[in-house]
Amino acid sequence: MSETTGTRIGLRRTLKLSDLILYGMIVLQPVAPMSAFGALSDRGRGHVVTAVLIAMVAMMATAVSYGRMAQIYPSAGSAFTYVAREIHPAAGYITGWSMVMDYIVNPLICTVWCAGQAHEFAPGIPVWGWKIFFAVVFTLLNLQGIKTSARVNAGLTAAMSCVVVVVFVCAIRYILGHPHNDPGFFTRPFYDPATFTTGNLFGCASLAVLTYIGFDAISTLSEEAENPQRNILIATVGTCLLIGILSAAEVYVAQLVWPASQAFPNQDLAYVYAAARTWAPLFQIVGFTLLIANFGSGMGAQIGAARLLYGMGRSNALPKSFFGVVDEKHRVPRNNVILIGVIVLLGSFKLSFEQGIGLLNFGALIAFMGVNASAFVRYFLHNPKKNAFNFLLPIVGFLVCGGLFVNLSQHALLLGTVWMVVGVAFGIWKTKWFREELSFETPAE
Repeated sequence: MSETTGTRIGLRRTLKLSDLILYGMIVLQPVAPMSAFGALSDRGRGHVVTAVLIAMVAMMATAVSYGRMAQIYPSAGSAFTYVAREIHPAAGYITGWSMVMDYIVNPLICTVWCAGQAHEFAPGIPVWGWKIFFAVVFTLLNLQGIKTSARVNAGLTAAMSCVVVVVFVCAIRYILGHPHNDPGFFTRPFYDPATFTTGNLFGCASLAVLTYIGFDAISTLSEEAENPQRNILIATVGTCLLIGILSAAEVYVAQLVWPASQAFPNQDLAYVYAAARTWAPLFQIVGFTLLIANFGSGMGAQIGAARLLYGMGRSNALPKSFFGVVDEKHRVPRNNVILIGVIVLLGSFKLSFEQGIGLLNFGALIAFMGVNASAFVRYFLHNPKKNAFNFLLPIVGFLVCGGLFVNLSQHALLLGTVWMVVGVAFGIWKTKWFREELSFETPAE
């Protein structure tokens, strides 16, 4: 930690509950299911709404675990701190290192996606030029301080929300403007007896869980949140609930407009085509909105990555002189923000969007399992008063995430394992086989 005239410089508590929810909404994206709608519809044979709701219930268990652990450890280190304190420093390091990959890959793939989409709107600038632009803008905005980022998040969320409202209005007008004599028309997106199978539904639900990945980033802002013991739990669970309901509504109207029995011209742009069927200009509007969504998600993920590295550096899991330093003016971990920006820029020229998605899930699911295990140890094993809630909730969260993890692609498992081996080897060297004490400091106010 930086020292100035003997006073420790810490992160500033300025984020209200509304800021935390906005941050969570922008990282998860109010348009979360739109990009994956085609793949979800194909895998679930049309049962996307039900799959999204099942995934919401499953991820709420993990969200509660995150929120409850943040009540005990309001730290920027998030899952790293929870697992290290409740289970073992080595397990915490592994969890933290997996989260580093998750948070680094998120802004990286957002940079790749935004660059490709921006090139479609402005082809005069090459894709590599757009990659440089977005990586630099992400970094510069995050260097200005957390309140600047919060204000940008609010603006992005407002813009996306307006487009979602327009999509709903156009879809409802289209649906009501076309008579439907089939009595099962409005319930088919939930259950279609002609195509329903349990395998298809839960296969679709396993993909739909990706809609919620990123809610854990809220817990990395614990040291900048007002009343974190209360607000982190409410914001984490509330964000999952809001995104789940909104996502279910978005895919519901899309399935009514474009039934699963009809093939899409382009599966990757399925939602864009469905929206354009209700009003042609929405093809460009929704495409631009998804660009905004990925911009906000990438910027928000970079915040989470920088603060996670700060938590690990302050705790001596990474070199403290570099990773545990906070800029005195803007009260942000400047070194980490810049480092993430450089990695994102270089990685965007090497990693494809598809490869990045697999790595993102690899890191996130390890962290989710670690947090559920921590909550189980803290609230059940170490709690003299045993009850079913403290037992079942983290167990359900752990098993669901474990099931998703073992079904990742072979490519993601291979690259993720290489990342973990490198990180664990460094951790062994840095902490002398994890025998050195990790320093979990009390956050500065």
